[in-house]
Amino acid sequence: MKLDKLVGDRFKERPAECSIDSHALMVRGGYMKFMASGIYSQYMPLKRILRKIENIIREEMDAIDGQEVLFPVVMPGSLWEESGRYNAIASELLRFKDRNGTPMVLGMTHEEAAVHLVRDYATTYTKYPFMIYQIQTKFRDEARPRAGMIRVREFTMKDAYSFHTSQEDLEAYYDRCHKAYERIFARAGIPETISVKSDSGMMGGSVSHEFMLLTPVGEDSIVLCRECGYSANMEAAECLTENVPAVSSEPCEKVHTPDAHTIEDLCALLKTTPEKTCKAVVYQRNMDDSYIVIFLRGDLDVNETKVTNFLGCDIHPAVITEESGIVAGFIGPKGLPETVTVLYDNSLVNLTDFPCGANETDYHYVHFNMKRDFGEVEYHDFAKAYAGGICPCCGKHTLEVSRGIEVGNIFQLGTKYTESMKMQYVDSDGELHYPIMGCYGIGVGRLAASVCEAHHDDYGPIWPMSIAPWQVNLCCVRSDDEQCKAFADKLYDELQKRGVEVIYDDRNVRPGVMFSDSDLLGIPVRAVVSPRNMKDGMVEITTRDKSVQKKAAAENAADEIQALVNELLAQCNG
Repeated sequence: MKLDKLVGDRFKERPAECSIDSHALMVRGGYMKFMASGIYSQYMPLKRILRKIENIIREEMDAIDGQEVLFPVVMPGSLWEESGRYNAIASELLRFKDRNGTPMVLGMTHEEAAVHLVRDYATTYTKYPFMIYQIQTKFRDEARPRAGMIRVREFTMKDAYSFHTSQEDLEAYYDRCHKAYERIFARAGIPETISVKSDSGMMGGSVSHEFMLLTPVGEDSIVLCRECGYSANMEAAECLTENVPAVSSEPCEKVHTPDAHTIEDLCALLKTTPEKTCKAVVYQRNMDDSYIVIFLRGDLDVNETKVTNFLGCDIHPAVITEESGIVAGFIGPKGLPETVTVLYDNSLVNLTDFPCGANETDYHYVHFNMKRDFGEVEYHDFAKAYAGGICPCCGKHTLEVSRGIEVGNIFQLGTKYTESMKMQYVDSDGELHYPIMGCYGIGVGRLAASVCEAHHDDYGPIWPMSIAPWQVNLCCVRSDDEQCKAFADKLYDELQKRGVEVIYDDRNVRPGVMFSDSDLLGIPVRAVVSPRNMKDGMVEITTRDKSVQKKAAAENAADEIQALVNELLAQCNG
């Protein structure tokens, strides 16, 4: 490939709309072009990168007995009505009607299509287990697309679905897929990716893991323990607290607390600290706007995902009206309307002698004891884990909170979809059962952007050899020099004959422009042919990460370049 024929411009200026480095570099480097919010066209360099990632994924999925299939992007709404998700998913699912008035959807995920494909085939236990996968375009109408390819609306994804006759068999295969994912990310250039326990969300199922690339620009919060290796997405991380019961036995008393609407105000007035208080956070159910009050320790925050999972419905922050009977800023357990759903967080266990709202404007209770002054209640985990908190695994105060990008996920779905869509098989005793499913996804474009985010400098991406758009960037400095141009042309032809992927820059431009474009393309190996090098009978060979900088004799240049390419490729493949 000649660089002067490559469609797409490269430029110096950072686009104002790019919030993170990978987005800016992939726009500047001529990888993609914005079309609409969360929708991009792909130039040749990005297309080549994605194709290589897809091939790595295919090799690893095939190695664990996966069978590649292809589902439609457009599906009838009736298929999603079978699973119950047609109305359960909000506006992220794009619904429309065809010319005949038939409800249709654009696929944002393909569990329904997977069950539809195999439910007439896999009617006997002798067909199991098996896994099918696809690499397909999907559309998810994200409310807030951001960061280029990190969060888009239209995207390419590998999604796989396994079917089993026992939970034990699913767990064994789940482990195989987990290891395959580790190999995929290592081969793609981000072996530092970690696996964390996660919330299954709209996918369903009881066990799920996300594969996270830790980076400050990530939009997910990850809870980690460096002592024992515990890791979980913030949505799924258990929040543990320790409270030492107060020795005070003073009776509960209502006190005047004018304008103490917040925990900070209350602590300042009563000269106490947030961890010794009880606060209330109010939500409403999406379906009927009924109120939910969660009581938790004053220094903690509510984990909305935990509340949603516990209630089995979607919620939103409350708009508290006068007729609700809830006194904003002064909410406590005693005196709430019976129509309010009240939940209590585990952080209140053993917390005694604490202040809380009195459900009366400008008044709080002090020396409140839940059991003594209100009665027995049930406690559950509704709070967010926090830095310095107790690790659920080793019990030490060693939790850390980091940011991360989710580059893949795996779920144990159970029978959520096979049961709702009436897929059954006959076992060896002639009895009917619902197959147990697993689901395994990787966003191809997001993975490419994540590699760029993890490995770049101020000048451009540093692509690993395994997914780089080309393996070698051959630069002919001073193409108007006859000897220089003739040798560069010959070297280009020789490398191509050997199967080395080369992009050849023989433009009549300044060396600075040539090398700037080379950096933006992020190609692992650069070979420079120049009049000065030709005078010495040498070719300059460097790697994009500057770990190799050497000169090779001109007659050995092709051998040296090919050996370096093979070495870097072997490093990616372990």
